[in-house]
Amino acid sequence: MGRVDRGLAALEGVHDVSVNLASETARMTVDDPARVGAAVEALDDLGYPARRATVTLNVESMSCASCVGRVDKALEAVPGVLEVNVNLASETASVTYAEGTVTPSDLTAASAGAGYPATVAEASGGEDRGARKEEEARGLLRQTALAAALALPVFLVEMGGHVLPAVHHWIDATIGQQTSWVLQFVLTTLVLAGPGRMFYRKGIPALLKGAPDMNSLVAVGTGAAYVYSVVATFLPALLPEAVRAVYFEAAAVIVVLILLGRFLEARAKGRTGAAIRKLLGLQVRTARVMRGGESVEVSVDDLSAGDMVLVRPGERIAVDGEVTEGSSHVDESMLTGEPVPAEKGPGDAITGGTVNGAGSLTFRATRVGADTTLSQIIRMVEEAQGAKLPIQGLVDRITLWFVPAVMSAALLTVLVWLVFGPSPVVTLALVAGVSVLIIACPCAMGLATPTSIMVGTGRAAEMGVLFRKGDALQQLASVGVVALDKTGTVTEGRPEMTDLVLAEGVERADVLSKIAAVEARSEHPIAEAVVRAARAEGAPRAEATDFASVTGHGVRATVDGVEVLVGADRLMAREGIETGALAARETELASRGRTALFAAIDGRIAAVIGVADPVKPASREAIAALHDKGLTVAMITGDKRETAEAIARETGIDHVIAGVLPDGKVAALDELREGHRQVAFVGDGINDAPALAHADVGIAIGTGTDVAIESADVVLMSGDLRGVVNAFEVSTRTMRNIRENLFWAFGYNTALIPVAAGVLYPAFGLLLSPMLAAGAMALSSVFVLTNALRLRRIVPAMDERTATRPAAHAAQAPAE
Repeated sequence: MGRVDRGLAALEGVHDVSVNLASETARMTVDDPARVGAAVEALDDLGYPARRATVTLNVESMSCASCVGRVDKALEAVPGVLEVNVNLASETASVTYAEGTVTPSDLTAASAGAGYPATVAEASGGEDRGARKEEEARGLLRQTALAAALALPVFLVEMGGHVLPAVHHWIDATIGQQTSWVLQFVLTTLVLAGPGRMFYRKGIPALLKGAPDMNSLVAVGTGAAYVYSVVATFLPALLPEAVRAVYFEAAAVIVVLILLGRFLEARAKGRTGAAIRKLLGLQVRTARVMRGGESVEVSVDDLSAGDMVLVRPGERIAVDGEVTEGSSHVDESMLTGEPVPAEKGPGDAITGGTVNGAGSLTFRATRVGADTTLSQIIRMVEEAQGAKLPIQGLVDRITLWFVPAVMSAALLTVLVWLVFGPSPVVTLALVAGVSVLIIACPCAMGLATPTSIMVGTGRAAEMGVLFRKGDALQQLASVGVVALDKTGTVTEGRPEMTDLVLAEGVERADVLSKIAAVEARSEHPIAEAVVRAARAEGAPRAEATDFASVTGHGVRATVDGVEVLVGADRLMAREGIETGALAARETELASRGRTALFAAIDGRIAAVIGVADPVKPASREAIAALHDKGLTVAMITGDKRETAEAIARETGIDHVIAGVLPDGKVAALDELREGHRQVAFVGDGINDAPALAHADVGIAIGTGTDVAIESADVVLMSGDLRGVVNAFEVSTRTMRNIRENLFWAFGYNTALIPVAAGVLYPAFGLLLSPMLAAGAMALSSVFVLTNALRLRRIVPAMDERTATRPAAHAAQAPAE
């Protein structure tokens, strides 16, 4: 307590420090709200980290990247806030703060004070967001249809008169030009006061606060065209006759086009959250539980760990658990990607969200509520989708000042036209200024990165790749070396009998039966591998007697009245048994990294056995796929070099670092970083946790330990290396998609602002119409969203069909 007290009191601007051990709190007075962050950092350095909490807010009224910057600044200014991540695509803000310094209501008030009302998101926010965007899209469609119906006559009358002189003459001969302008005024006023009111309601206050946004650009642009037209209609004497013209159709059609763009955006944003909704759809609402000896249907929210849950054929399993009764096949493809259902019986673990087959099961619930695997997956996907990549920081800094710069550019454009423009100078200045305001709306900039992240990480989740940390999505694309743990990652993680070479004149079933009878009395992992192989082949069961272990040599026992020996070559030499032709086979197996044992029956050599930790079926193909992506593949293992190099030869691994202890894996990663290469490490065990945390990107195999998964940046739901290839595929495709979006968004604005300002007019007489500017601006955002949605079509670089399944006794790989 004293260390904390002294450490905080030593900080500049921090006074009256009071640390309470009983309540585990610290009170202090600070002269600047920013000192709170410094105090939190000091506590971290002292080894007594402050408790942190994270809340997600649903933020309304954000329409462009500038809005994101203002919400970000407003929330960061709240004392006690440590980190803010605002996402335009999902319309959320994730805020991390020091507990006790601020409340969620303080955060929502700060956001509302900046002009963006916010509410605390519910736990099932993914579902709510999808429904909210659908409802928003329907509302925008209604507003767009109404605005279009009102604007169409204005457009046809005014533009028809410009395009077809006959239409202009007909209007003059019937209702007259003044009446036509008055009717256009009425219809345009209805458009601006009705469907277009939102731009003025949000844009004008933002402008008056000195923080203009996209709505401000639209409000000023359409307002200028509207006011000029009103003056021309009702106070014509104020304008020279040469420039008396109305632009009601520009104001009305701009509103229609921007509303149409927002409708398309809302619909596309709803589709970006499809992955979350699909995952939420896997959650079960009710379950049948044994209560008081009877089966009762209860809400899944009422389940507790230890409850006995019944699952009928074809039902989706409610929560994670362990089977206690019954047998069935369970479709776990939503987790592993494997199309073949897994057999489940007493003692086997099952996962909530998977689908039971034709059998009935009773299981004990082990993880419920937010602790289930499916809930954790949903949480990881939501966090990844809301992540802010490093590349987004640059975008945010630019767009925060973009709208004020655009308004300055529009004002400068008007002034230049007024000074240097040809007649009718006022009209041309107005057209150019409004076009600049409208075309430069930075919607596409704000959507470029978050929409790609949402769609990319969502598609990755469907492929069994979970990005726990959002920046891993960007960093993975820069990795040059993939380092693999061996046991449980490249290999299966337990010894298996890979070879059984028989002497002449003996039968396989008889030899395997007798060897298994002896090994069944041993507890060695190699013995268990032999027994499993005999059971898998259906070898006759036999009983061994007079079992004895010969330390350092092997084991012996009597089976069916004959003596059986199983052990190393030195056991055979000790007993005077000639190994004959099998000696060469034993040497060959050892050179391939197998653990080779001899078996003798009744004093004669009978077989040589090869035992190894088999390479996983997909490892070789996955490593080849990583090579195709230009990556160097290394393996880090504590096993001896001969064994490791045998696996490297079999799988095509480039570089082997063998004989390292768990803490040595961290040093091995630093060795691989030589040449400034970024390194990804793939592992699954507790001893892999330091390396997973130390690597530039840590990738955990989903079948591994919780410790490994918590230390990783990326989690693979499949139990092999196929997921690594898919993770790189998603990362590469998503980053390419983001760069395409940013190039379009920034390139579009850079290229078209000068065009809208009239740079082509002196040479070609071309001046961009405000209506065309509005259509182009809306098209820009729709293009970015549509391009991001292409990521939904990413095909796994490897799936279960690309992994070669080994034959029953094919030689695979050595044990660790």
